[in-house]
Amino acid sequence: MKIKKMVLLANGAVPGEPVKTDKNSRRGNWGNQIEFILTSVGYAVGLGNVWRFPYLCYRNGGGAFMFPYFIMLVFCGIPLFFLELSFGQFASQGCLGVWRISPMFKGVGYGMMVVSTYIGIYYNVVICIAFYYFFSSMTNLLPWTYCNNPWNTPTCNGVVTPTGINNTLANVTRSLVTGAAEVAVEVVNKTKRTSPSEEYWKHYVLKISDDIGNFGEVRLPILGCLAVSWVVVFLCLIRGVKSSGKVVYFTATFPYVVLTILFIRGITLEGAVTGIKYYLTPQWHKILDAKVWGDAASQIFYSLGCAWGGLITMASYNKFHNNCYRDSIIISITNCATSVYAGFVIFSILGFMAHHLNVDVSEVADHGPGLAFVAYPEALTLLPISPLWSLLFFFMLILLGLGTQFCLLETLVTAIVDEIGTDWIIRNKTVVTGGVAIVGFLLGVPLTTQAGIYWLLLMDNYAASFSLVIISCIMCICIMYVYGHKKYFKDVEMMLGFPPPIFFRVCWRFVSPIIISFILIFTVIQYKPITYNDYVYPGWSLAIGFLMAMSSVTCIPIYALYKISKSEGTTFLERLKNSCKADIKWGPALSEHRIGHYAAPVSEAEVEVRPLKEELKEKEDEKRDEISLTIQGSNGSTAHNTTPSA
Repeated sequence: MKIKKMVLLANGAVPGEPVKTDKNSRRGNWGNQIEFILTSVGYAVGLGNVWRFPYLCYRNGGGAFMFPYFIMLVFCGIPLFFLELSFGQFASQGCLGVWRISPMFKGVGYGMMVVSTYIGIYYNVVICIAFYYFFSSMTNLLPWTYCNNPWNTPTCNGVVTPTGINNTLANVTRSLVTGAAEVAVEVVNKTKRTSPSEEYWKHYVLKISDDIGNFGEVRLPILGCLAVSWVVVFLCLIRGVKSSGKVVYFTATFPYVVLTILFIRGITLEGAVTGIKYYLTPQWHKILDAKVWGDAASQIFYSLGCAWGGLITMASYNKFHNNCYRDSIIISITNCATSVYAGFVIFSILGFMAHHLNVDVSEVADHGPGLAFVAYPEALTLLPISPLWSLLFFFMLILLGLGTQFCLLETLVTAIVDEIGTDWIIRNKTVVTGGVAIVGFLLGVPLTTQAGIYWLLLMDNYAASFSLVIISCIMCICIMYVYGHKKYFKDVEMMLGFPPPIFFRVCWRFVSPIIISFILIFTVIQYKPITYNDYVYPGWSLAIGFLMAMSSVTCIPIYALYKISKSEGTTFLERLKNSCKADIKWGPALSEHRIGHYAAPVSEAEVEVRPLKEELKEKEDEKRDEISLTIQGSNGSTAHNTTPSA
């Protein structure tokens, strides 16, 4: 009589059977779930949370703007975030590999890569300028404090001057002497005041040219800082998510320490309450304005980083059964809460500055580079120990930028490595990372010229505008209607252990695509040609901007036509149908997770395969276990009789 007893090992496996693991040893995983959450927070929380949201909030009705903002977060932001995380995690592939779900739509992945390339080029230039200001702040006196520098013009009028009282008395005396005409001129000059921080930014840091086509010289200090920025990004990603996952413990958390320090300092200043009131006072009549809702939807969409490919990439390094539903809610809410918190930090300081100048807060409020490198630095000069606050502020900007830049670079590298997929490219992923970083640096060199700021703003306004909306909308349509919502809901249930809540199912199928379409229509209707202060961009530069925007979108139809032409079938409809079918390789990456209709032979599914010798050895062990006797000793030990029996 044969006796067979199951003996479980410490890890729960049965002797002779393959050890089950949730780790993808060939591709890699996050060290733990905290690393993924911190990386995603660092990716979503970027410069826009500090220099765009507070301005949008005060411009669109203050506290009243919070209502449409959080409505859009619930019905569009969180559902799209969850969709992209679940998409990448289920397939364990980057923004190209996931389109095995419907190969005809792989052009969407290429579009994401193009968008991430554009953003990665100019985003690192912004970071390098923050590096420049950070280094410039290592002094006893901030260089943009006074108007007595070689780069200053006669119109410069600082908020702090060494002899401010004497200058004011002299101006008043001169006005009384020269009469009413001179008084009128003085009023005009006051209105057109240029601050020392603005002149430092334009005439010293940028040495800005008069036209986008006039490149002038490369600003060597900016170029040096750009090299530093790319080296830092490369070193942090030198081992992929294994190294970046450790770096984010600092880069994703320390900005909150700095924000808190600046917030505490800000609210203790005179006039801070006025600034915060200006930021939050509700103007409820603006809720009826479609532009307010459009701005709220756009800010949520762009702030969370949807359709960049980064969310899919970061989630692809999760373990298969990770609860990405929980993660999507945590990260989305953290991102939006950070935006609101940053508004208090910004407007408390701007309120103090407005009080000091005896002007309305709206006259000192700004957004984008104007806030980060002109308005806020000028306000910092009014504080005691101003270099310290300046160092903290620009260090925070650097960390916020790096968190996003890590994911942008990793998105491109992962897409390339996954697409090629050879053992050599996986082993030498560091080489790919270095190559992409070098190319990114070289492409960023034109942005360090005297016309660089014009090109940076052009890329910011066009490279990642309506194209992201189109990409996101097509992604929703492909997953929900081409692949099939029922199949995708079952995939998510197989991965998480529970189906997506009905709210998310409704949003994915109906609500979110409608909101995305609304954002697209709003973007088109509200379109205005880009300007920079008083400079109006020429038509040829706007044409280049549109070409950049279209370059990511055109990837979709071009690849679709290519895939249809290569698909099997005698008629166009047959080819179209076959090109839309999910590839046999679509599904979980590890063989142990490929259950149900995904349980294809290992050779057909491109999963993690053990060497042939190991498989043969395991088969021999299984055969031996069938005829072995298990003898349980009195001391609790287990012994196997490995002698074959007839």
